[in-house]
Amino acid sequence: MTEEYCHLQDMARRFFAEELTPNIDHWCDQGFVDRSFWLKAGELGLLGASVPVEYGGSGGDHGHDTVIFLEQGRAADSSWGASIHSIVTHYIVNFGSVEQKRKWLPKMVSGEHVGAIAMTEPGAGSDLQSIRTTAIKDGSDYIINGSKTFITNGVVADIIVVVVKTEPALGSKGVSLIVLDNTESTGFRRGRKLEKIGLKGLDTAELFFEDVRIPQENLLGHREGQGFYQLMKELAYERSLIGVKALGYCDFALAETLRYVKERNAFGQRLFDFQNTRFKLAECKTKVEALRAFVDRCITDMLAGQLSGETASMLKLWGSEIQGKIMDECLQLHGGYGFMSEYPIARLYCDARVSRIYAGTSEIQKEIIARCLDNS
Repeated sequence: MTEEYCHLQDMARRFFAEELTPNIDHWCDQGFVDRSFWLKAGELGLLGASVPVEYGGSGGDHGHDTVIFLEQGRAADSSWGASIHSIVTHYIVNFGSVEQKRKWLPKMVSGEHVGAIAMTEPGAGSDLQSIRTTAIKDGSDYIINGSKTFITNGVVADIIVVVVKTEPALGSKGVSLIVLDNTESTGFRRGRKLEKIGLKGLDTAELFFEDVRIPQENLLGHREGQGFYQLMKELAYERSLIGVKALGYCDFALAETLRYVKERNAFGQRLFDFQNTRFKLAECKTKVEALRAFVDRCITDMLAGQLSGETASMLKLWGSEIQGKIMDECLQLHGGYGFMSEYPIARLYCDARVSRIYAGTSEIQKEIIARCLDNS
């Protein structure tokens, strides 16, 4: 934590306390985050912390992103889809042309445009090689047909990175990434906003593509067929963010539970004075500190350009599993009140479940890690 990171942390913490926390219930009720909040976050530089200055960003690194999303977790918020938005900006930063960066990044940094990435399909979840959405050349355009589901920011997104097959017969070598700019495309349709058991304020939608025309210049990368490589490269960043946010949620849950058990009395003493309570919290604290050490190591590796895909998978696996265990233990210590929606721990318990599924299930992460062991 450099001095610069600490200043950013203080600013993000104050902003979330003033502008985010008071709106969580409202966003959960309406099912999405108001665009006005995106614009306020953009004004403070929270949407472009690691985007180069020449494209409207602050010119920082992944450490700056980490600080922001750790504080979002500590604010107990799962509604604001800024981590997916950040992932999309990095696809454009890392694989886009200069013209594409100039076109899309400034408005994404300002919050005027929200980003999403359309990977998952009704018949293809973690198996990205089996996607059926196609992009066929027609003149100077691509014609896209297919459908996507479980798309985070799908209701509000303006810039969508769509995973398509440009050469269906080539399997993974025929996968490409094409950017749909909703302000200039026709034929694109959003389906229903999906109802979930958690993440109530984070909009998730179905997307349909029916003869959607997108200029060929919207292809990410210098040629077709690079999509699978691009996805694998950026998934390490996405998975590391899940571990970082898991740590933030655990920090909040532990602090909130400590406060509760020290204020709540039973049988003439504080809940905290029962040995079982102290031992459970001691276990939770130890697990959280172990996660914190792993997060620190992974972010250090990332900043040095040395974070491997299998290590990012370990962080995603460990972080999401620990997050689920901590939420369960903390809810139990709240007793019946932990089951009431008005208590943050109840919401975080429900929100935590999907972290073992999205960005590759825990089982997928284990496969990735096991391959590394087989080659060692």
